[in-house]
Amino acid sequence: MSNSLPYIHTERLHLRPFEPADAPSVQRLAGAREIADTTLNIPHPYREGMAEQWIATHRPLFEQREAAIVAIVLAMSAELVGAVGLTMHAEHDRAELGYWIGVPHWGRGYATEAARALVGWAFRTFDLNRIYATHLLRNPQSGRVMEKIGMATEGILRQYVKKWGVYEDIVVRSILREEFVRNHPPIALESR
Repeated sequence: MSNSLPYIHTERLHLRPFEPADAPSVQRLAGAREIADTTLNIPHPYREGMAEQWIATHRPLFEQREAAIVAIVLAMSAELVGAVGLTMHAEHDRAELGYWIGVPHWGRGYATEAARALVGWAFRTFDLNRIYATHLLRNPQSGRVMEKIGMATEGILRQYVKKWGVYEDIVVRSILREEFVRNHPPIALESR
C-alpha cells in the first residue's frame, strides 16, 4: 500500500490531498448551514481556524491507517468543490464513506463521481471487503449518490442520531468489493 494520500483523476475531477491553502475555501463551503444540516460531523457555525485544524489531521490519520480524506477539485479550474473520505475499520476489513459538496456545486454529479473513484481506489489499495455509508432519511439526494455507485440499502436505523435537538432516522447502505469490481472499471491513479 502507498504511504501517501491518493491523487485520483476522473473525467471532470481531481481528488488530491488537502493543502493548508485550501482552508479559506473549506471555511466558506463547509460553513454553509445547508452542509451542516445534512451531515453529522460538520459543525455550524464553522468557526475560524476549524478548517486548518481539520486539514492538519488528514496525514496523521492516513499514516495510522485510520482515514483517507481528499479534496474534490474541478479538473478544468482546480476549484475546490468539496471533500470525500473513508474512515477505516481495519479489524473488520471495512470502511465508512463520507462526503460533502459545497452548495454552489450541488446537482452536478460531483459527489457520485468522487465517491465512485475513492471507493475504487480503496478497494484496490486496502484489503477491504465492504464499504458502507449512512445518510439522514430526509436527505434522499445523498442516498441517490450511494445508489449510483452501487450501494445497496441495508435498512433504516430509527431515531438513531440527534441533530440539532431532533432525533433523526439514518439509512444504511453498503457495497462489497466483489460487487464494485464487477460493475466499475479501474480509475486513473497518480503516485507522488
